[in-house]
Amino acid sequence: MRQILQRCEGALIGQRGHLFPWVPVALGCGIGLYFLMGSEPLTWGLSLAALFGGGLLALSRRLGVGHAPLAVAIGLLACGVALAGARAHLIAAPQLWFRYYGPIEGRVVKIDRSASDALRLTLDRVVLSRMAPDDTPARVRVSLHSRTSFLEPGPGMRVMMTGHLGPPGGAAEPGGFDFRRHAWFLRLGAVGYTRTPALLLEPAQGGQWISRMRMGLSARVQAALPGETGAFAAAIMTGDRSGMSQQSIQALRYSNLAHLLAISGLHMGLLAGFVFGAARIAFLLPPGARHHWPGKKIAAGIALLASAGYLALSGGNVATERAFVMVAVMLIAVILDRRALSLRAVALAAIIVLLLRPEALLGPGFQMSFAATVALVTVFGLLRNFGIEREAPGWARPVLTLVVSSLTASFATAPIAMAHFNLLSHYGLVANLVAVPVMGILVVPMAVVAALLMPFGLDAPAMWLMKLGLDWILLVATTVSGWEGSLGHVMAPGPVVLPLLAMGGLFLCLWQGRLRWAGLAPMALAVVLWPLSQRPDLLIADTGTLVGAMTAEGRALSRAKGGGFLAGVWLENDGASTDQAEAAALWPGGSADRTARIQLAGLRVTHLQGKRAAEAFKGCPIPEIVVSSVDLPEMPGCDVYDPKRLRDTGAVAVWLGEDGARFVTASGARLWHEPRRGRQ
Repeated sequence: MRQILQRCEGALIGQRGHLFPWVPVALGCGIGLYFLMGSEPLTWGLSLAALFGGGLLALSRRLGVGHAPLAVAIGLLACGVALAGARAHLIAAPQLWFRYYGPIEGRVVKIDRSASDALRLTLDRVVLSRMAPDDTPARVRVSLHSRTSFLEPGPGMRVMMTGHLGPPGGAAEPGGFDFRRHAWFLRLGAVGYTRTPALLLEPAQGGQWISRMRMGLSARVQAALPGETGAFAAAIMTGDRSGMSQQSIQALRYSNLAHLLAISGLHMGLLAGFVFGAARIAFLLPPGARHHWPGKKIAAGIALLASAGYLALSGGNVATERAFVMVAVMLIAVILDRRALSLRAVALAAIIVLLLRPEALLGPGFQMSFAATVALVTVFGLLRNFGIEREAPGWARPVLTLVVSSLTASFATAPIAMAHFNLLSHYGLVANLVAVPVMGILVVPMAVVAALLMPFGLDAPAMWLMKLGLDWILLVATTVSGWEGSLGHVMAPGPVVLPLLAMGGLFLCLWQGRLRWAGLAPMALAVVLWPLSQRPDLLIADTGTLVGAMTAEGRALSRAKGGGFLAGVWLENDGASTDQAEAAALWPGGSADRTARIQLAGLRVTHLQGKRAAEAFKGCPIPEIVVSSVDLPEMPGCDVYDPKRLRDTGAVAVWLGEDGARFVTASGARLWHEPRRGRQ
């Protein structure tokens, strides 16, 4: 045992100078541990974790070289738990706990579109009838389903409508994406819809001027470039996707080009790179300037300002903030005469993002962007060390860079995308190879030029060139997504698969020396465990409106219509390519009856849909599970899951085995599962 400890100490000593990239890993493990907890830790427990972590970090300076890294790692882990808990408490805001119908008043802070392609408004400074201000949600999101409109909504406007609101929905199934937790960190206290037109109460006042500028630019771009091309251009330049149709978004997603739509690392990096290169050339043109002016540093400063402006103009969402932090760290490194693209720079960017928004760790955007960046830095570092880049002919270097970067980023992000979205674009690499260069060479540079020339009315040529590039990207997306067999459906992995892949990949990229190849072991284990993951035999929606039972032919659903979002999530997680209607046809006797029954191995399940079915139900002659969309009285022999019970349990998953049924619920005693109750 002593020899093992000595070897570990020697291995850590050998990593001196290369341990800083592990700081965000340890901090992220602590943040992940907080979100994995089944119940909310007490505030004094979080304070104790912060003190313990801070104490270990301070004490580590007095420890030996072999022991300090372990103390730092444990200290950072404890600080990660405290950081995530503090963020969750500081961001707390009231959430609606009942179904509300009535007047809704608020200020427009965001405009986008829902999955059903309806215009959607996010409102703050909310006023709800019969609710005290202290109990009213800080923000609500309302989908506009009215076919008539008396105004064109814009940021800063104060609007009013009559609509339905309810609390944010929980996880579609235990272990799945928890929208209620996501809404908590957005301070979004209610979601709903209206079928009546939204009315203007007050025009936009002094605030929200950046948002108004952003939407004004979006309108200008869409006027200059009508149709889907203009909507795509507006999304790239301003982050406003409200003009994009679901058909185009789906084509981009199915061809693995959706990252070109979101303003993330690629866009911010291309913009900063173009501005930096243009400014660098401009400072080299005057005679003698290269000898008297630090042109490289000045160009980096100009690129930093341009990136900050892009961040503000694009709406400043989480993905764009993360991209700006990464670009800012690299540009500041240039100003300070440090290597811009290194693992230390990437680690510093990750630390800043986690300190500002620890909840970002759970999102696919954070995971995919940093996975791609770490993999790219590692691979190009290896190519540089082996001299492969230098030995390649000059004409082949750009082609080699494009192919290697596309392959590396695709392999690094594919498992994360598959785990979160249950989709695999078989021709996504081909689409990226022919679309991404156009984005970098034509679209982003022309977008910058158009934005600079727009105040003078000289932007038409740049807009036309940008249109050519965007039309090409949309054509590639539509063509590739339409190819036969272009899309594969992947079953959701078990809870340990993605962490194993992440830790194995990080060890492979961050560890120095031959031992780094040991990172392949957990990655191989994850690949083996993924197809062995077991999907639940029974799924119950948190509203009691839908039941899904696994049969030999696939998931059978109790309803052919209604609960479409939940049905889609369940089928996607199963890795099925069927839709709700096809899955409902697998239910014994069909799903049209308001009382739907199914017999699983040793388990009988009845789903009651609506008041009439509940009133006609007479009880359980044999033990069975009864799921109802309305509250039921106590019934002997029935294991009832009605809205009253499901409010406490959340969605329910059941696995059947030789030892009987194992029930797992989605809800827990967390802040976002126990919203403050307002007065009705």
